Amino acid sequence: MKKSILVCIIFAFLGLLIPAPASASGTLTFFANGEELITEGFLPPKQTKDGWTLTFDHAFVALSHITAYQTDPPYDPHSGQPLSTKEKVVLDGVYVVDLARGSDQILPVFVGEAADAPTGHYNAISWRVVADKGGILSGYSMLLIGKAEKDGQKIQFQIRTAEEATYTCGEFVGDERKGFLREGEAANLEMTFHFDHVFGRADKEADDPMNTGAVGFAPFADGAKVHEITLQGMHIGHAGEGHCAVQWH
Repeated sequence: MKKSILVCIIFAFLGLLIPAPASASGTLTFFANGEELITEGFLPPKQTKDGWTLTFDHAFVALSHITAYQTDPPYDPHSGQPLSTKEKVVLDGVYVVDLARGSDQILPVFVGEAADAPTGHYNAISWRVVADKGGILSGYSMLLIGKAEKDGQKIQFQIRTAEEATYTCGEFVGDERKGFLREGEAANLEMTFHFDHVFGRADKEADDPMNTGAVGFAPFADGAKVHEITLQGMHIGHAGEGHCAVQWH
């Protein structure tokens, strides 16, 4: 009996000395993408719904609470149900990115990365568009700076908003699936912004849901230097082509 007790004590002691095996991890990288309508512009035939050609010098947006999730079952943004999370990785801080910085060669725009993220399939993502307190945005959450042209009329514009919203999205939908993180490797996720939901598209029918919900460019064509915009109801946040639930704050 005493011998058995001694053996148990020895094994318990050895258990304290031997570290538990490290869990498998990798690097999770986050990107933001305004797509070609921001990097190249609303060019013919994809002008705004009211026929304006737009090009963007800058498209600043402030992002925070960026979080990647492994969910089971997969998150459905249309269900009204919360995320069922197995793992999550949070990218701390506020990130002001210029979506117009990208190009066909370097899309999308790097935001940040989280090292030592648990391996697995990150099939959901959420982020918050926030009013940045300082810097270029100075109390606003988004600022678009560029040029517009129609029928020989040329306008330089600034369009901004201080609205804040949280986007919660399911798996990235696109040419290639994202978010598969293997041990010692890297995987990426994307926060996508669809600005045709704001300005509409001339190459789509007038009664297309995108155009009926978009404001076009006409409200900003009066020559004023700075315009305010309300984005509620436009749902510009996506994961590729994947839809998101949105909560306005």
